[in-house]
Amino acid sequence: MNARYVVVFALICSALVSKSVGAKEPVSIESLLREMVDRDAVAHYPEQDFRLKQHSSYDRRSKSPDDSQGWFRNKDSNRNDTDTNLIRIEEIDGQKEWVLMDHEGPGAIVRTWMPWRQPNNPTTDIRIRIYLDGASEPALEGNMLELFNGNGLIPYPLAHGSLRSAVNFFPIPYAKSCKVTTDQHPFYFIFTFREYDEGTPVKTFTMEDFEAAKGLTKETGQKLLSPSVSGANAPLRLQATLASQEEKSLMLPAGVAAVRELSVKLGSYEDRDVTRQVVLKMEFDGKETVWCPIGDFFGSGIGFNPMQGWYRTVADDGTMSCRWVMPYQRGGKVSLQNLSGLPVDAELEVKTGDYLWDDRSMYFHAAWRGQYPVPTRPYSDWNYVTLKGRGVYVGDTLTVMNPTKVWWGEGDEKIWVDGEDFPSMFGTGTEDYYGYSWGGSSTDFYQHPFHAQPRAYRYNKLNRKTAEKEDNNLGYSVETRSRALDTMPFSSSLQLDMEVWAWKDCEMGYGVGAYWYGFADTTSNREPDPDEVRNVPPLPDAL
Repeated sequence: MNARYVVVFALICSALVSKSVGAKEPVSIESLLREMVDRDAVAHYPEQDFRLKQHSSYDRRSKSPDDSQGWFRNKDSNRNDTDTNLIRIEEIDGQKEWVLMDHEGPGAIVRTWMPWRQPNNPTTDIRIRIYLDGASEPALEGNMLELFNGNGLIPYPLAHGSLRSAVNFFPIPYAKSCKVTTDQHPFYFIFTFREYDEGTPVKTFTMEDFEAAKGLTKETGQKLLSPSVSGANAPLRLQATLASQEEKSLMLPAGVAAVRELSVKLGSYEDRDVTRQVVLKMEFDGKETVWCPIGDFFGSGIGFNPMQGWYRTVADDGTMSCRWVMPYQRGGKVSLQNLSGLPVDAELEVKTGDYLWDDRSMYFHAAWRGQYPVPTRPYSDWNYVTLKGRGVYVGDTLTVMNPTKVWWGEGDEKIWVDGEDFPSMFGTGTEDYYGYSWGGSSTDFYQHPFHAQPRAYRYNKLNRKTAEKEDNNLGYSVETRSRALDTMPFSSSLQLDMEVWAWKDCEMGYGVGAYWYGFADTTSNREPDPDEVRNVPPLPDAL
């Protein structure tokens, strides 16, 4: 082969390689379903960069934190035609349509939430329509609840009939635009969607593609309901009695690797405070990135409250496990510290596996904040965490102690990303954020791969509620949420606040474990707080 042909051949090969390296798979139903159950993907900053956005029925009188009265307005619904907690009302061919979401540009709906209109009536005659890419006919249409409660077109667990609400996680991608409407005033609603960078290739949802993906949809659901870990090495184990204030550790294998599964089991949970006062600590490449009580880390809250999710399981036998992928480059350490006043028997098991570190790999973080007492008047925003740098927020567990029977969780989440003037995520209630509704009546255990209420009042998985009309919100409530397609990337900052909005002037207890991935220079406003860990909010005398 002469020199000329060698040069031409080299140029062709170079072009093919460049095209292959630079090409990105279009966002589609299939790609998003695969991503939903890809834990390694969550540990990487998204290749197809996006920001999570939300359109909800929050009270439109909430405009600025500077207006303390308006900021905490609580009429988050549309109960009649005069309410306008939505985008607008259109009239098409003489028929009204209430517009709930209207987004221009490439994106994907990744979570929807809609409650029952009445707390004891799970039906509605409202029809919902989803128009994509400016089409005059909806790509998806159906009953507002039945479409998304797991009994209709979209199967469980991708869609879910939670406590008095319908929650959907099935992805609905679109290349140009998305408009969601109803044919009647829509009560409460939340539509959470990814906003992709302009030019991101997206394959718009069609019913043909939905049908073609049924096999993958079923497979994804099966994985979510039976979470397991593959590719892990033989476990590292620590079994010990931790004296009061004592800490013991497991060293991780040196070199590039990742924690694939981690579990903790205590000898006894008879003292409910033990899940708050035994702390999990993790260090990767010389930096401590996890400091969190085990109950708040695994989703049990204060006390032993079993539940199962995609990322975490609190098993009936007392084993608490997580399946977050936690990569590192050189080495790490996992520790348990007993901050209680008594010795604690504990077992710690860690499974690591191979990992390929690249420029999008991030470190796993978990931090905790607790406060008791928290006054409910005046209304306030309670900060979960504020992050600086670049990363992805992936979940949280909230434990509250309520000293009264009345409902405590009217507060809305408010999430600012990358220095926004107004939060791109403004919700409609604490229970709505955690995937259920009518919280004052929904004091029962429920679980789903991505959210759960492991405890409310006296009830958990081991002690289910039997009195349907019993409305009592005393004591501990535990709410937890993990994120897959609805993770929240940030490039400079993220601030997550939850309103403290109870129906009675009292003093509550709040504690939250928050989880995120970040790069080496990503920081948070949370520091270890042993004193507050010991300050466990006391239960009211009635319990």
